[in-house]
Amino acid sequence: MPNKEQEITQIGNSITIKGDILGKSDVRVAGNVQGSVNIEGDLVVERTGRIEGEIKVTSSVIAGTVKGNIDCTGKLVLENSSKFVGNIKTKQLIIQEGAIFQGNCNMGSNEVPAAKEATAPAANGKEKIQQPF
Repeated sequence: MPNKEQEITQIGNSITIKGDILGKSDVRVAGNVQGSVNIEGDLVVERTGRIEGEIKVTSSVIAGTVKGNIDCTGKLVLENSSKFVGNIKTKQLIIQEGAIFQGNCNMGSNEVPAAKEATAPAANGKEKIQQPF
């Protein structure tokens, strides 16, 4: 997870944060966060951890409770004790048996495929139609 130069921010189980978390370090949550988490690093939500808000991270392991959407550019793991309510956007998803997930998931590349052009017969014979795939 962390590089030698990268620090880890820990939020203990007796701590509640009301507000947004922004930064370039890994974050480990055992307490409560009411606000968004936007970090250039990894997020770990312990079994006692709870986040209510939007999340944008490099990768994440969730064992606690999350209510909100997550945009994870790498791998997301929902452990067997996790409860996740929201939408997931990630490249790789692992859901362990027993995990609770309620929402939608979008996996793969963040790129939208380019529309393909197809010609259709028209009165003048020069009309083009855009097709989504």
